[in-house]
Amino acid sequence: MLTDEIFAEYLSHFPTKIEDTSSIVVEGRLTRMIGMTLEAVGCSVNIGERCYIETTQGKFEQAEVVGFTKDKIYLMPIGKIHGIGPGARVIPTHSQATIPVGEALLGRVLDGQGKPIDGKGPVHCLQSRPLAAQETNPLNRKPVSEPLDVGVRTINSVLTVGRGQRMGLLAGSGVGKSVLLGMMTRFTEAEVIVVGLIGERGREVKEFIEQILGNEGINRSVVVAVPADYSPLMRLQGAMAATTIAEYFRDQGKNVLLLMDSLTRFCQAQREVALAIGEPPATKGYPPSVFALLPQLVERAGNGDEGGGSITAFYTVLAEGDDQQDPIVDAARAILDGHLVLSRELADSGHYPAIDIEKSVSRVLNQITSQEHRDAIIQLKFLYSNYQQNKDLITVGAYQKGSDQTVDLAIDMMPGIREFLCQNLNEKVLMQDSVTELKRMMLGEKTAPAVRF
Repeated sequence: MLTDEIFAEYLSHFPTKIEDTSSIVVEGRLTRMIGMTLEAVGCSVNIGERCYIETTQGKFEQAEVVGFTKDKIYLMPIGKIHGIGPGARVIPTHSQATIPVGEALLGRVLDGQGKPIDGKGPVHCLQSRPLAAQETNPLNRKPVSEPLDVGVRTINSVLTVGRGQRMGLLAGSGVGKSVLLGMMTRFTEAEVIVVGLIGERGREVKEFIEQILGNEGINRSVVVAVPADYSPLMRLQGAMAATTIAEYFRDQGKNVLLLMDSLTRFCQAQREVALAIGEPPATKGYPPSVFALLPQLVERAGNGDEGGGSITAFYTVLAEGDDQQDPIVDAARAILDGHLVLSRELADSGHYPAIDIEKSVSRVLNQITSQEHRDAIIQLKFLYSNYQQNKDLITVGAYQKGSDQTVDLAIDMMPGIREFLCQNLNEKVLMQDSVTELKRMMLGEKTAPAVRF
């Protein structure tokens, strides 16, 4: 039976008051369920709209329309599907998903629907926004023109990030992506931090909030947590909800740091939805809609209009089996403004953060750094690369000192370079100090002759 509470919420979705409610509910019926996909007939709905499905216990579960074929519609449940049977009533709401936005979200932990899960009571926001954002005219966006201090020496000095940039953290499992995200969460200069924990382990949610954010960090943060045991649709909406919240604060003129862990789980959730409704797989099991949805999410971050706020975004991307040619890794690398590759070899040797500076790149580096700074970066990469190319010979003692002046210099300077690139988990290094130390180390009289063009 359609309860008064559910019916009242149903009516609230209509923009105007409806006098005759007797003909509003054009119900459908479930006819089949395959995997997580529900098939229904008898109601007229559009893609992305919400429906209520009545269970055998008289309760109502939410589902979203994800496809259709002739007179059949395909729905994906948002929550649990226990108690749903053949012939169950499908009641359309003719509305799409929205999320509450406002200053009241600061310090709160939400699920993918914007409902609080931190036990601190309801969230009182006066506004709400749809999860699906409107397209942005790229010519209206402010260019990335100023560096952002993230408190990590290697990033500040060698892979400088700009305010409004979108960066990927590419790595296999257990190499330190979450730890590096935590460092940037605590150290980055941002007015608001929005964290999306999408499809990861449930235990990491509380650890991230208590151990990484802490009491001081949570007060300027909004956490959207959708662990791996949630439905694929909820995981998709969790990533969109975190982005929508970040967009709201950017539109208020604030500089926002958006951290999403992980972009891969977002893509895997879309793969589950797409395969469930019959979309054929294309690249290593990923259907084409995954690669279409990825830029739609990422492009929402970045700078706003001239004089407005910004969203600087870091997305972790899981390279399964440390494969840097994984289709999601490759797609993310192509559409982001740069990437940080974390090396398992460096992590195994105790080098943290395990950023491989040879394979990492910041695509806005030239716009936000001075010529002297760039000269120092080139010098460091040149020496580091020469050492890595001759590492095997050096290690076994086959290299004879004096054979190559550049390699000799690289060997002499490598201990200092390693020390410079390593950083303690709780150590914050300011941008100015990072760049000054890099210039001092790389542009001295002894190192200047190393690069020849």
